[in-house]
Amino acid sequence: MATLLHIDSSVFPHGASSSRSVTDAFRRTWEEQHPEGTVIYRDLAADPVPHITADAHTAGFSDPATHTPEQAAAFHARVRLIEELEGADAVLIGAPMYNFAIPSTLKAWLDNVILMGRTFMTEESKIAGTPVTVVASRGGSYAPGTPREGYEYVQNYLQAVLGDTLALDVDFIVPELTMAPQNPAMAELVPLYEASRTRTLQEAEARAKTLTERLAA
Repeated sequence: MATLLHIDSSVFPHGASSSRSVTDAFRRTWEEQHPEGTVIYRDLAADPVPHITADAHTAGFSDPATHTPEQAAAFHARVRLIEELEGADAVLIGAPMYNFAIPSTLKAWLDNVILMGRTFMTEESKIAGTPVTVVASRGGSYAPGTPREGYEYVQNYLQAVLGDTLALDVDFIVPELTMAPQNPAMAELVPLYEASRTRTLQEAEARAKTLTERLAA
């Protein structure tokens, strides 16, 4: 039975968050297609993980037998997050764009699970090749050819970290123009927002079906 690790990081609750709406569509489809599977859910806004401390960092490069009590506690918290990732057959991440970057809570999770010799820079990685679907929502558009193309730091960063560093199989779903319904200056873009919303919900459902079929094969 397959395990899905579902991570949300939007500060807005369900019903008010574009990224959560799309991750919800993915998860509902996943559970419909794979009712006997397991879903591990982390809401990083409601229950943030610790940011990396000196103790957590140095513990990752030293013999556990030499750890101080503070290092041992901090490293144990990191290992728990890493084990969740290692046990996942697929990963779903909601990554809204805040001030051109990912939420700090998601960055904290990444800093915890990136561990040299275990999740990267090792031939014994248990996570290499794991499919990851990232819902990278944003209030405007940062697509190639748009005026703000050069400010796109979410997909570029996450591809570098998840794909290039951790060797995960990364796929992006990108809901755009999510501020259009609330911002009068973007009123003319509402139809494009609505089209983006419809498209990304369909992409999420299709991606979930594809992954459940692949894992069941």
